[in-house]
Amino acid sequence: MNFSKKALTLGLALAFFAPLSVAPAFAVDFGNNSSQWAYDGECDDPRFVGAGMDEILLDEDAYADAADCRALYQKGIIQLRGGSTKTVSSGNFGDNASQWSYDGECDDPRFTGPGVDEILLDEDRGHDAADCQALYNNGQIRWK
Repeated sequence: MNFSKKALTLGLALAFFAPLSVAPAFAVDFGNNSSQWAYDGECDDPRFVGAGMDEILLDEDAYADAADCRALYQKGIIQLRGGSTKTVSSGNFGDNASQWSYDGECDDPRFTGPGVDEILLDEDRGHDAADCQALYNNGQIRWK
């Protein structure tokens, strides 16, 4: 194959596969910043859960706190309710079905490090994705 055919093949491959590698944050509709609580550093959108959420959530703030929610989501501090977190390069973090999800500590016994809770239950294996991925991304835990 000559150079032009290789370049064309590479270009076609990138055009086909690039949309498949879009980060999850781009797939989420964060809405706009029309909430009176926009830009306060906390996510007020009740569609999300996690450590960066405001304590009082109102239905009227759904899709209305985009800047805060996007920033916290991209850092792995909050997730969509019932959402799962998965990365190919680091492994499968699982879902957020544990009763201890979104408490800021990793409760998954597959991890070790200062961000892992002292009490680990096998039933939480693969079920604390948001906390574990955020701590993993910050270098506070590692896979065993």
